[in-house]
Amino acid sequence: MGSYLNPGNFSFRGSLRSKIYVDKSELIARTNEALCTEQKYICVSRPRRFGKSMAANMLAAYYDRSENTKELFQNLAISKANSYKENLNQYDVIKINMQEFLSMSETMEDMLEMLKNYLVSDFEETYPEVRFRDKKNLIQVMKDVFSHTKCPFVILIDEWDCLFREYKQDKDAQKKYLDFLRVWLKDKDYVAMAYMTGILPIKKYGSHSALNMFTEYSMTDPGELAEYFGFTEREVFGICEKYGMNFEEAKVWYDGYKLVVHRKEGEECYSMYSPKSVVEAMLRHKFGTYWNQTETYEALKIYIQMDMDGLKDSVIRMLSGESVSINIGTFSNDMTTFATKDDVLTLLVHLGYLTYNSVEGTVSIPNKEVSQEYVNAISTMNWYGVADSLESSRKLLEALWAMDADAVAAGIERAHEEMSILRYNDENALSCTIHLAFYFAREYYTMVRELPAGKGFADVCLIPRKQHLDKPAIMIELKWDKSAAGAIEQIKEKRYGNALKDYQGNLLLVGINYNKTTKMHECVIEAVCK
Repeated sequence: MGSYLNPGNFSFRGSLRSKIYVDKSELIARTNEALCTEQKYICVSRPRRFGKSMAANMLAAYYDRSENTKELFQNLAISKANSYKENLNQYDVIKINMQEFLSMSETMEDMLEMLKNYLVSDFEETYPEVRFRDKKNLIQVMKDVFSHTKCPFVILIDEWDCLFREYKQDKDAQKKYLDFLRVWLKDKDYVAMAYMTGILPIKKYGSHSALNMFTEYSMTDPGELAEYFGFTEREVFGICEKYGMNFEEAKVWYDGYKLVVHRKEGEECYSMYSPKSVVEAMLRHKFGTYWNQTETYEALKIYIQMDMDGLKDSVIRMLSGESVSINIGTFSNDMTTFATKDDVLTLLVHLGYLTYNSVEGTVSIPNKEVSQEYVNAISTMNWYGVADSLESSRKLLEALWAMDADAVAAGIERAHEEMSILRYNDENALSCTIHLAFYFAREYYTMVRELPAGKGFADVCLIPRKQHLDKPAIMIELKWDKSAAGAIEQIKEKRYGNALKDYQGNLLLVGINYNKTTKMHECVIEAVCK
């Protein structure tokens, strides 16, 4: 057993001993299908703290032929797969964390030289009986070992994309790195499987990728590996039950990553949760922001304040709860090449700050935890109108609870003035302003746009979550250059209250109108008991 060749199973044993361990071992059945086939090159990209390294450690423990690890897997889901026994401990494994090598090097060339030397040292120690033709040539050394053992390698590369994150501007270093990986891995018989994991998909150069032999699975197209990208809703529900935590609150805080698998039978959507956040919330018995503790909001701030036409408008709309259409096809899979705002938004999908709906081609902010990162970033930027609107939203909600229609109208008026970036010419723009103005309401409510109700749709509905049933439900009808009182009557006429027929408690009906002539907002509030 070496440091990088057949590194053992110590890390995976640590995962199994953890207080919370979610069995994702069925991923192995997927990788078994790829062994020694044309599909043996796999690249999985997902955000930080989404279990990438844990998956690599699991694969290393399973395939490593230097130790018998049956005891580790015999009670896991993979043990029921047909391919389980056939491939257990049957391969030489090379496991590398590229970030480790990069942090010990001054240049990319130094990093690759160190990587080659360390791997060759492991081969010499493990196979002293092999006559190596050229110990300075890693590829030839691996060919010599393969010729001797007739056992191909499972190559696991964690943090494969770290160079693109650290050497963002050094295009020459990036290209040399990709060329190294291509020459080392492509069309080599000694490769049983190459499994790379990182945050970014594989870098594109021109119309081609240097690593075009890889099948990619990412946050924009997770393919058949979607359910292994994080914790599923069923898994989180079980953890919440075990730890006595409210699942509805966990969903508000950490759900929102919608990963779609396209199959012949139809589409299947997985609600994906951040593993780091869920585990921390359960162990601390407190919901909060945990996913991004290892990186400040400054990283997000850099991208959302870029001078890209329409970027600020898109961020504001998403912060208000809207989804924004996007073209992911022009993204170059790096952190510096941005032709349009869509490229910036696509990067934020891969970083975990947005979620992508592949069916509708839209992006949105996934959950409360991530939304808070946007609020933190904006509070330190010169988006004063947006920051002020968010800051005022608490008082606006309190005015609504107090049925102070004049204060609500005045508060929306201020939000409108502060949100002057939005083209304020229809009820959709008014709706965006309302959602942002009532941002703080998400502390207590599930906010729904156009909730089906009776004969029509309520424009905005605020439904109290189970922990906050002492708060009134709120139905808001928006009008553009009509009448706030007429909006209230429309709510009653269309029996919008039926949408909350299972809700028992106070209900506030709110009519809001923007008068084009006076350029003022009008508000009428009426209480209904259910």
